[in-house]
Amino acid sequence: MYIGETKRLKIRIYQHRTKVHPTTFSARYNLDKLVYFEVHPTEAAAKLREKHMKKWNRVWKIELIEKINPQWKDLYEEIKV
Repeated sequence: MYIGETKRLKIRIYQHRTKVHPTTFSARYNLDKLVYFEVHPTEAAAKLREKHMKKWNRVWKIELIEKINPQWKDLYEEIKV
């Protein structure tokens, strides 16, 4: 599972899918499916949320995903540019 913050979500997911940066965590573990995302009003708020979520245990992350996306459907195509 990977948690990150970006201003350009669709572009960033595309980079994960095409392994633009082949030595990164997401490339090594084939993490290229978007199953959850949040939109925040400011970059600072997004970074703070990312920092908190990275401290969560795996069970909490799974519960959050499954509340919104119980089938773990890839949400990449649903991103509005």
